[in-house]
Amino acid sequence: MSGIPDHELRGDFDAAGLNVGVAVASFNPSITDGLLEGALSVLDDAEVTLVRVAGSFELPVVAKALIAGGCDAVVALGAVVLGETDHYEHIARETARGLQDVMLETGVPVSFGVLTVRDVDHATERSLPGPNNKGTEAAEAAVRTARLLAALRDQ
Repeated sequence: MSGIPDHELRGDFDAAGLNVGVAVASFNPSITDGLLEGALSVLDDAEVTLVRVAGSFELPVVAKALIAGGCDAVVALGAVVLGETDHYEHIARETARGLQDVMLETGVPVSFGVLTVRDVDHATERSLPGPNNKGTEAAEAAVRTARLLAALRDQ
């Protein structure tokens, strides 16, 4: 045995023919709008269903509804910035848990494009156009995972 697998599957980045739901939190719009622009910049070939929600906490239930409506993948975008109370920790943790629960329950990829930062400047840096935009990364991850899951089902 050479240690090299006989067969390796990778999720290709090909959004053509996919129905991708994009759920974006309206809270912190100066950040989430940048994440949205990044996500949409790589989803040209997909059918996109865009939904705006109040905040990051609402993303899991909307992701689940997008999947029920036929989306092949969901990109969840938001920004949770540390403030003076424990609110940040609760929202960040429960949003992440909720999105993971939806993904595991449905078997449909839900990418975590929710910035959880201690400083608004860190969120701003990650939402600017360019190679460090986390909305772009989240959209690419959702598409690649949808393609990988389809390849696994087709084996």
